[in-house]
Amino acid sequence: MLLYYITDRTQFPGDEPTRCRLLLEKVTKVAQCGVDYIQLREKDLPIRELEVLASEAVRAIRLRTKNREPRTAFLVNSRTDVALAVGADGVHLRADDVSPSQAREILSAHTRNSKLETRNCLISVSCHLPNEVARAAAEGADVAVFAPVFEKRDAPDARPAGLDALREACQAGIPVLALGGVTLENARACIEAGAAGIAAIRLFQEHDIAQVVRTLRG
Repeated sequence: MLLYYITDRTQFPGDEPTRCRLLLEKVTKVAQCGVDYIQLREKDLPIRELEVLASEAVRAIRLRTKNREPRTAFLVNSRTDVALAVGADGVHLRADDVSPSQAREILSAHTRNSKLETRNCLISVSCHLPNEVARAAAEGADVAVFAPVFEKRDAPDARPAGLDALREACQAGIPVLALGGVTLENARACIEAGAAGIAAIRLFQEHDIAQVVRTLRG
């Protein structure tokens, strides 16, 4: 089961420096537990502050693994420039963002002057309909994050796609991760529908990450 953690520092208590510190601590613990992807989603941050936070997150993941290859792939939300600057493993694209093929062209054009190896670059894409997943796959995306599968606590008016739509989306030929209202109780239903794993914010941020990973993979 692939696990995909999406960050949201605004859910942590305290002032801005405290929230960033707590977020980096969570990133470190998530990497220690072998979660497959971390998506830095702090889209409200000014570009310079986002780059600093992303750089510190990359350092935290790499230092934690020392001489071993890190298992956790670090993705920056939307900003290919930040991903290039900090040596992230790739980018996550919004549903209304540039296409995966365009993003890969951008990354390829700048790789020689960056820390990011294009051949290893990962591109994930937010999708809300099965045909969007099929399009993302055709355009070279590595992973699709399909949402919302279930009703979300913080967005009760958002219409959930449901398990049937998730099942259809999973026929596109790339790993599809279920997002939106996913819990320890309903995660199995997502896997049975064909999802390669789950993506979440609160499930990873608000609980003991080691216990969550053990439960999901057990």
